[in-house]
Amino acid sequence: MKGLAMGKLGTLTIGQAPRADITPILDAVLAPGLPRLHAGVLDGLSQDQITNDFAPEPGGALLITKLLDGTSVVIDRRRTERAAQAKLAMLEEAGCTTILMLCTGHFASLATKRARLIEPDRILPPTVAALVQDAQLGIIVPLAEQIASEAGKWTPLACSPIYAAASPYGGDSLSVAAAAQDLAERGAQILLMDCMGFVERHRQEAATAGLPVILSNALIAKIVSEVV
Repeated sequence: MKGLAMGKLGTLTIGQAPRADITPILDAVLAPGLPRLHAGVLDGLSQDQITNDFAPEPGGALLITKLLDGTSVVIDRRRTERAAQAKLAMLEEAGCTTILMLCTGHFASLATKRARLIEPDRILPPTVAALVQDAQLGIIVPLAEQIASEAGKWTPLACSPIYAAASPYGGDSLSVAAAAQDLAERGAQILLMDCMGFVERHRQEAATAGLPVILSNALIAKIVSEVV
């Protein structure tokens, strides 16, 4: 049921809120009158504090996110998950009845007491598997290190995906267009942008490879719009 009068949507980014790149995608499909509260795991923290508290641990899984000043930062997934749990409690206390994680990374232990918690990594794999069926999926991730750490969530696919890395936040990795072309040349038939930071302009860049492109945050936004 859409637009429940008593509902309130909370969003939690692993970076700093609000995410000016992601919120317009949500706004395009959510009921205009739906109350919303945006929070971030790194809200209010300086770069030094982020480095001290969220620096990647040796051998640990990595996440990449965006700060309010437009820069990106690579952080440790385990430390981020621990801090995210406290932010979920804060959003519940503020009256959020549904909370959407603005990250496609896998978190094993996040939980809420009353609010409906929507985690993209639990929705995307079965949904994408149903969409692509037997087609070869090519997945674009922000960091090459995530190819191994995030691979386990894609077991619902009929055949193993192939990967390329290109960050939505710039840096030294391949461009999105180059990553998409690489996947197309390696046999991909459909592409998935596996990060909430990829937006419509990235989809258009990836589409230059001549393949259908699934934008994770647009797909999640459409699904969430049906339950809030």
